[in-house]
Amino acid sequence: MTDSSFVNDVMETVVARNPGEPEFHQAVLEVAESVAVVVEKAPRFAKAKIIERIIEPERQFIFRVPWVDDKGDVQVNRGFRVQFNSAIGPYKGGLRFHPSVYLGIIKFLGFEQIFKNALTTTPIGGGKGGSDFDPKGKSDMEVMRFCQSFMNELSHHIGPDTDIPAGDIGVGAREIGYLFGQYKRLTNTSVGVLTGKGIGWGGSLVRTEATGYGLVYYVTRMLHDLGKDWKGQKVVISGSGNVAIYATQKVHELGGKVIALSDSGGYIVDEAGVNLDTVRRIKEVERGRIKEYVQAHPKAQYIEGWQGIWSVPCDVALPSATQNEIDAAAAQSLVNNGCVAIGEGANMPSTPEAIAIFHENNVSFGPAKAANAGGVATSALEMAQNSMRLDWPFEEVDNRLKTIIDAVYNQCTAAAEAYGMKGNLMAGANIAGFVKVANAMMAQGVV
Repeated sequence: MTDSSFVNDVMETVVARNPGEPEFHQAVLEVAESVAVVVEKAPRFAKAKIIERIIEPERQFIFRVPWVDDKGDVQVNRGFRVQFNSAIGPYKGGLRFHPSVYLGIIKFLGFEQIFKNALTTTPIGGGKGGSDFDPKGKSDMEVMRFCQSFMNELSHHIGPDTDIPAGDIGVGAREIGYLFGQYKRLTNTSVGVLTGKGIGWGGSLVRTEATGYGLVYYVTRMLHDLGKDWKGQKVVISGSGNVAIYATQKVHELGGKVIALSDSGGYIVDEAGVNLDTVRRIKEVERGRIKEYVQAHPKAQYIEGWQGIWSVPCDVALPSATQNEIDAAAAQSLVNNGCVAIGEGANMPSTPEAIAIFHENNVSFGPAKAANAGGVATSALEMAQNSMRLDWPFEEVDNRLKTIIDAVYNQCTAAAEAYGMKGNLMAGANIAGFVKVANAMMAQGVV
């Protein structure tokens, strides 16, 4: 079977069995295109239908989440948990609370999580969950009542050796706290069933910073292979949440200069370098909007509409907001303005057309499943600490994170070179993750 016929067959099956889920289709297509060469060279994978089994979740749960708002009115949302693949360990993946959430989004995220988790070198499988509930504008009591109702059903399907959710968009420390409290109440256990917990009740140091730090550690390796480091690099980062904030902090520590950040309303440009203290006050303390930054820094600019951030000239771009935020036009703008490296901090933030433009123009491209693996890697470290009833100091967790990210990068480069695609980190990430999971599935039989 040729590479193209293999990919066409996979996609025909995926689209037919999962209609109306374009994000999931896109995620599968990217992996299928990369691993076709692996399946061709290893016919045992084809005979055992490994790719057909990987693209079908082991379990999917959709459930009703009723709750009462502060006015006493009953509200009804929909909850999801997709347990995608447990070949190398218990399901691991975050919960996303956002109005855009539907089954296709959860399946795309869970599918990506399989390979991301495999790359971390830790024994965790892939899963994802969430709800179309929007925590924005809700009171703490409304969020608590929703989380408790959500956990009433989710608790039947998770456990410290079965499925260990974490946070994602819309699920931060507040939400994890309410979810964990309800799980304890329902099960009368205090176990590491959720990660991203607070320090002092099972959480790990560095977990808050991990995705942003890991992203920068990964791109550091990319720059090194280009004969560069962070000193003097102008950096544009989309978003202004945890990933963007702590990526900014680490870039500044290493000598780079972040000049732009965004939120859903627009973006700021500060050529002097974004003042992180101001951003953290606005976003973490006041829960405000990024446009308020210019009130404290009048020389900075605020531009309505976040999409324009990719027109800001930079050396390094770190898309850290949401899926498909960089399209072909944005990618071409980055290339034209001299960007040399892209590191994905969000999940699948670049469209296939954008990625093709980066590759065609020799822009170093770090895919999300490798570049943003720091968060789930540190979640696995949190799980280990919970199991041992220990707390490691910040420096130890950070050093372990660096070691894991180095291992992720090394796997990507080695796999790409082994299959004749030297320097293609996206192909390398997909191949390395796929081979690890496929070998485990082969060893465990048809299950």
